[in-house]
Amino acid sequence: MHHSLLFVPADRPERFDRAVASGAGAVVIDLEDAVQPGDKDAARANISDWLGQGGKAVVRINAIGTQWHKDDIALLSSPGIIAVMLPMVQNASDLRGFIDDLPNPLPVIALIETARGLWDLADLVAVKGLTRLGFGSIDFQLDTGIEDEGEGLLYARSRIVLASAMAGLQPPLDGVNVDLDDMTGLERDTARARGLGFGGKLCIHPRQVAVVNRGFAPSDEELDWARRVVTAAKGAKGAIRLDGKLIDAPVVSRAQRLLAAT
Repeated sequence: MHHSLLFVPADRPERFDRAVASGAGAVVIDLEDAVQPGDKDAARANISDWLGQGGKAVVRINAIGTQWHKDDIALLSSPGIIAVMLPMVQNASDLRGFIDDLPNPLPVIALIETARGLWDLADLVAVKGLTRLGFGSIDFQLDTGIEDEGEGLLYARSRIVLASAMAGLQPPLDGVNVDLDDMTGLERDTARARGLGFGGKLCIHPRQVAVVNRGFAPSDEELDWARRVVTAAKGAKGAIRLDGKLIDAPVVSRAQRLLAAT
């Protein structure tokens, strides 16, 4: 499971390899917001050429209903595409049709970016073939009029996490931080995302990747705690006591999952 996903514009092929070298869990070559309408065809050709040379990436295509969507679908038969990211997902029937029409089976990351998408999450996550959700927080704020990026979006973030868990999807991806110089804010927001149950975060600049990777990696203290919990639980029957705290089966499972993720 990738913790950091780094966007790179599809019309800037000179940046593709640099994005891969950033240390991001996955690179997302963006055909949507980062590419002007007149440059979409050339951007698709850039992706096809790079993938043909052995590149591997997620591709964010244009939304269902846009004039570029059908041509984007054809591109998805290219080798090297490790997942497809679909923006503006808000209708379960449309999502189901999109997955059915994929030229090759691919992991699908659906971005929740509208009030309707959030409202209908239960229907969306029930669609077979969906792999993961992402939170398009910037567009969501535009759609809803919510200006507060913290507490104002807590409900939306929590619903995305709960819906993902309910459907057995990978833990979702939190939205981007647009202030490229505010590493302190990025550290804070990454910690919040992890604390809420997100499994990763979207990045828009290579310098953000290391901060996000660190934020989602378990600390030495957490790993030490997990090892001690698992050791103490071996052979125990029922709950045990460790460091003055009650350790029962769910806590042991959490410790085992933490160790398995390293």
